[in-house]
Amino acid sequence: MTYYHDTLSTPVGDITATVDENGALAATSFGDFASSPWTPHLTANGNTLTRSPARLAHVCAQIAGYFAGHRRCFELPLAPFTGTEHQRRVWAALCEIPFGETRAYGDLAKKLATSPRAVGRANATNVIPLIVPCHRVIGADGSLTGFAYGVEMKRRLLVHEGVLLVA
Repeated sequence: MTYYHDTLSTPVGDITATVDENGALAATSFGDFASSPWTPHLTANGNTLTRSPARLAHVCAQIAGYFAGHRRCFELPLAPFTGTEHQRRVWAALCEIPFGETRAYGDLAKKLATSPRAVGRANATNVIPLIVPCHRVIGADGSLTGFAYGVEMKRRLLVHEGVLLVA
């Protein structure tokens, strides 16, 4: 399979996005293409990865709209390049958390009939961060617990969305 990627400069730094041959979003990461943790996985098994701004224009436009303040939800076809059934269930639940709101790991666990730890692990392995808003999941006490790209990035995204954070 051929995947296509491009990198967009945003107020929180570069974001790299990758789509499949059908234009569905397969992965995103904070940082440039060379630093993307997904690159080795996407090129495994004979897959190719080609830079194509034209194929990513729809994704980049929505991400730019999010940071410009006039897009609160993404309307993109998603096709994560990996993920177990459990991970995909958690990722789908993340997509239901509205812009500007948060949920605790325990709340998601209760909804999905699983453990907070299992939700946390699936959240940590989200291959489409920002679009699948794993940054909106916080500790039960309102604390900003783990984020693959650092708690400061999580804080910046939540502040951008107008979330009032506990000190």
